[in-house]
Amino acid sequence: MTDHNSLPNSTPDVTSADLAATSIREMILEGHFMPGDRLHQDQLAETLGVSRTPLRTALARLAQDGLIDYEPNRGYRIRRFLVTDIREAFTVRANLEGLACRLAAESGMSRSDRDRLMTLVEEGDRILSNRVLDISQLPAYRRMNVEFHETIINAAGNRWIGRFVHQSHNVPLVSDRVILWDDFGVIHRSHDDHHRIAKALADGDGVRAQNLMSEHVIYAGQLLADRLEADPTAALRHAFQDRKAER
Repeated sequence: MTDHNSLPNSTPDVTSADLAATSIREMILEGHFMPGDRLHQDQLAETLGVSRTPLRTALARLAQDGLIDYEPNRGYRIRRFLVTDIREAFTVRANLEGLACRLAAESGMSRSDRDRLMTLVEEGDRILSNRVLDISQLPAYRRMNVEFHETIINAAGNRWIGRFVHQSHNVPLVSDRVILWDDFGVIHRSHDDHHRIAKALADGDGVRAQNLMSEHVIYAGQLLADRLEADPTAALRHAFQDRKAER
C-alpha cells in the first residue's frame, strides 16, 4: 500500500500539486478518512511534505473531481454520498470493467498478463487458505484485488475505460480498494469470481469474461448498498476496519 508520509519522486512533467492530489486521493479511497471528515491543511501539508500552495491546488482539483466538498470559511470535507449514488456508480463500473474484459480477451492478452492474473489468483488462495478472515491479511488481499482489476483494465488497450473506471472511484465506496472483510463466505465467492474471470480470459472467451466481471462488480455493489441501508455505521466500519484501527 502506498506510503503517504512523503510524496513519491516526481518527474519533470509532474508537479507537487499533482503528487499531492494523487496521494490524498489514495488516502481517501483507502479509507484514511471517513465521509464527512474535515481535512486539516496544516496536518496534510506536514504529512505529505508540501507547502500550502500546491496543497490548495490539489484540494481544489479533488473538489472539482467530486471527492471532497469545499465549505466557505470551514475548508474541505470528505464528500458524503447517497446510497443511490453508490448503486448507480457501481452499475457504471460493472459495465466498464465488463467491457474491459471483453476487449482484453478479443485482442489477445499477453502471456505476461495472463500469468500475472493467475499469480494474483494464487495469492488470494493463499490468503484465504485458513478459511478465516485475519484482519492483518486485509491489506494484502486488497492489493491483490486492485492489481487484478487494474491488470485487466490495462490489457483492454483502451485508455478511456481506465479513465472512466477511475472516475467512478471518485465515489469512494465504489473503489476496488473497499473490501467488506467480515464474512468469509462472501469473500470466498468473490475470489471464486476471480478464478472464473481469469480462466475465461486465458481461454479468450470475451463474452463469458464480460458477463462474469459485470456480475462480480454488481454483486459487490448490491452487498455494500444493502449494508449501508441497513446499518451505515457498521458498513463503514467493516469497509475500512483496518484503516480505522490505524487512526
